[in-house]
Amino acid sequence: MASVKEYIRERFFPHIWCPGCGHGTVLKSLITAVDQLGLSKNDIVMVSGIGCSSRIAGYVDFHTLHTLHGRALAFATGVKLSKPQLRVMVPMGDGDALAIGGNHFIHAARRNIAMTAIVMNNRIYGMTGGQFSPLSGYGKAATTAPYGNIDHDFDVVQLAKAAGASFVARTTTYHAPQMVEILKQAFTHKGFAVVEILTQCPTYFGRKNKMGEAPDMLEWFKENTTPIGSQAKQKNPSLIERGVFVAEEKAEYCTEYEKVVERAMKGRE
Repeated sequence: MASVKEYIRERFFPHIWCPGCGHGTVLKSLITAVDQLGLSKNDIVMVSGIGCSSRIAGYVDFHTLHTLHGRALAFATGVKLSKPQLRVMVPMGDGDALAIGGNHFIHAARRNIAMTAIVMNNRIYGMTGGQFSPLSGYGKAATTAPYGNIDHDFDVVQLAKAAGASFVARTTTYHAPQMVEILKQAFTHKGFAVVEILTQCPTYFGRKNKMGEAPDMLEWFKENTTPIGSQAKQKNPSLIERGVFVAEEKAEYCTEYEKVVERAMKGRE
């Protein structure tokens, strides 16, 4: 592997993430995937919104857009339609993807636009003070739910599948080697790819829910997740499955749009 320094903007370090945050593992795995695929930095555009996870766009030495909260996929759609040859990556947190950004998420999946949506699921709003998010889960504690959250959470995988994403996967920061392989598949997929990454937030989610420090939360990912269709899942249905759930060929939006343009131009002749 090439030096990590070739892929980052050193002038923006040290990073803003709290000690033990899983987002650094995501950054390293993402860089490793890009390096192993031999992708050119000049062909990559990373689009982000606002939040801890979105800060990744400031650290990588790619073409980047740091945009509005929840609107990263809308900006990314514009980039992809105008320059379909570029490889677009969209790192998002809970709110960016599925609260204020939820509408953009389901329609990007429905259209099957060729880009990779990376949903970094730490089950909390970390940057703004530990409020509960659409992924926190029923009964969980947060600064805005001191007596327990009564909102049920989205299942990112099921939502992405139902909305029409043609590649859907889940992994965790404990399973970093698997994360690299899944990201490689997502980056090369010709359609809308969703990768949910369970990542630890010891500062807020871990502390509020008495899950311990970062190593304890990583251990939780190890003990409470299992490969898709495993015998362990059959014995314990509460385990969270990880792996690739969907990988299918489907008409891609930008390609279909080009066909519409061609038909329209022929109609003018």
